[in-house]
Amino acid sequence: MFYLSLFFQYASQYLKTRFTYRVDTVIEIFSDLLSQAVNLIFILIVFRHTAALGGWNRDEIIFIYGFFLVPYALFSSFFNIWDFNERYIVKGEMDRVLTRPVHSLFQIIMERMELESLFGVITGLLIMGYAMVNLDLTFVWYDVLIFIVMVMGGAFIYAGIFISIATIGFWSDSRTDIMPMMYNISNYGRYPVNIYNKVIQFVLTWILPFAFVGVYPASYFLNREEWVGYAFFTPVMGILFFGIAILLWNTGVKKYRGAGN
Repeated sequence: MFYLSLFFQYASQYLKTRFTYRVDTVIEIFSDLLSQAVNLIFILIVFRHTAALGGWNRDEIIFIYGFFLVPYALFSSFFNIWDFNERYIVKGEMDRVLTRPVHSLFQIIMERMELESLFGVITGLLIMGYAMVNLDLTFVWYDVLIFIVMVMGGAFIYAGIFISIATIGFWSDSRTDIMPMMYNISNYGRYPVNIYNKVIQFVLTWILPFAFVGVYPASYFLNREEWVGYAFFTPVMGILFFGIAILLWNTGVKKYRGAGN
């Protein structure tokens, strides 16, 4: 309850700040929506030249993309730690964080939240709805619960991978380009893994499991029986990778030497 109370206090202060600069907030939201629209247009252009891609038709891939946007939006809203190394390690703000009686990762997550990214959830649901109508998909009541579990699993996979990368800063205070590179790799999870070669499929499934953010869980709702087993493994991968990230974080904090010389 203590951490829940802190979350609402942080969220309240963040919203007050964003509403103070309404134009900037609207521009950021519009920029995100434009980026998502460009990716959707790219899919539509590809399918003007082919009827199927790796055995998936246009609306199935649109559905996968829409599903991918939902966990990605949650990740972007609450795990925005792209600049952790530069801001908290190089500039020494980690010292400030560690003086407070609250878990350091929780503080950083709250400080770096971007709630406007939650609009990506709405965009993803709308894209999924469009594809569902075209595919004539039907669902039962418990599919809503399965959807929530898989979305949370996908968000925790993203969070686990990027938090783990951020912990490198505890051992090396130099700037690295791993974050941007990993972001580019994560984009492969927007599309069916079977369109890639075997090596990339293995990496996206078991090493950097971004396939569990999009194609695998979406396959359940698309009734693709060959991928259902992977779909239900999504929350397991989320718990596993997020747990590893927490372990690395706690170990890294103990190794942290501070910003002094």
